Amino acid sequence: MMMMHYPEPAKLKTKKDSIWIKIHNQMYLPETKLRIIFEDVYSVRDSGTLVQLKELSSKRRAIEESINESSFITEAIAKEISGGLNSHSEQDLQKLELYLPLLENLVYHVGLVSDNPRMVRQTSDLKIRWSSTLSSSSFFPLTGPKFFQIDNLQFELGMTLFLYGAMLWELASEVLSVDLVQSATLFRKAAGVYHYLAHEVLPRLQSVLSPERPPEATSSVSSVMSLICLAEAQAITIRKAEVKGNTGGLLSKLHYGVAQLLDEATVILHSATK
Repeated sequence: MMMMHYPEPAKLKTKKDSIWIKIHNQMYLPETKLRIIFEDVYSVRDSGTLVQLKELSSKRRAIEESINESSFITEAIAKEISGGLNSHSEQDLQKLELYLPLLENLVYHVGLVSDNPRMVRQTSDLKIRWSSTLSSSSFFPLTGPKFFQIDNLQFELGMTLFLYGAMLWELASEVLSVDLVQSATLFRKAAGVYHYLAHEVLPRLQSVLSPERPPEATSSVSSVMSLICLAEAQAITIRKAEVKGNTGGLLSKLHYGVAQLLDEATVILHSATK
């Protein structure tokens, strides 16, 4: 019972600029050159910070390999690493939940010295690049996904949180047929992630965004996603009420609530597209 058929918002991709080298007349693409390696970019003086940066790189690499579908880990090993999780969505959510606190910590500390020219230069060396599932280019990918590069850690945080919300949406859809309560809870959690994105994270990024930006990096889109997730959760509440045999006034109010949420989302979307 999904009201909205969205173009798979969890299918985001991320990559770094590729560097080809020639060995014995053959072209090779070094695996490490495709990745963001924080400890190679940020110069640190203490071993504790270096360990944290390496852990950050390791957690991001796990996410990269999964969403870029470049991992060679078998399903059995992936299940074992995740502590027994069978669902690919649950495994990805776990990876994101391990990465996000470390990333937010880095964003905070880099933000304290954001005016330092050396810090700005080091951050730009990360070459943070994400694709979009919502831009017009994503619907007709003739040469693969288009990537947007914004050299700002807030962009990395925003896109990772957007992916996290999309993964929650995906898992909510997976469990919908077997557990209405869990599905509704996941939709509400996704709504909270998108609300936080729209009001706390992305507004700080707007001043550095170029005209060519992924829709996922704009506050209006996250606001729309939040409202849609709330509408999905409300629709599940309606289904639960119908199962219990409720009729009449209660169902009318619940249906009206869904319509209001979607109307509000439509207003925001129309305003943003203008």
